Amino acid sequence: MKKVLLFGTLFAFLGLAAYAQDEDKVTDEDLTKYANVEVMTSTYVENKTQELRDMILNNEVIDGGARYNEIKAAWGDEEKMAEAEVTEEEKAAFQAVKDFQDSLQDSVKEYKTELIMDEEVLGAGTYNKVLAATKEDPSVKEKLDNLIAEMKAKQDAEKGDTEDPTDGK
Repeated sequence: MKKVLLFGTLFAFLGLAAYAQDEDKVTDEDLTKYANVEVMTSTYVENKTQELRDMILNNEVIDGGARYNEIKAAWGDEEKMAEAEVTEEEKAAFQAVKDFQDSLQDSVKEYKTELIMDEEVLGAGTYNKVLAATKEDPSVKEKLDNLIAEMKAKQDAEKGDTEDPTDGK
């Protein structure tokens, strides 16, 4: 009788273990959500980088990239700053650009964290599950990388369709 009871208990535990493993299994939906967050973050970085580029190139005080690079090379060295004849107005404009640039990493981190924590977008549990699976199984990582590449290519194709509006002729 003990053997039958022990045998039945063993099967019950095996059944629970299999059920728990199914819950931990990464689904295609999980991968798609995770990939979407990666693509959204990448797009955010691209937009912020473009914003930084525009701040430099369209800055009336600094007057473009060449002067920006000249100030950047002299930045922090008063002798070089004097030699480059950097004005107080240029210093303030450069500092504003530098502050924006320095804040980018924190901005991206905050943006991605918000996406991860939003249960409708991804959710922390799904994020952790997919991240663990990509570390444990190279095929999951490869599948995720391919999905991200496909999503980016699709996004780039859609962006290309809308960036160059035509007059219909």
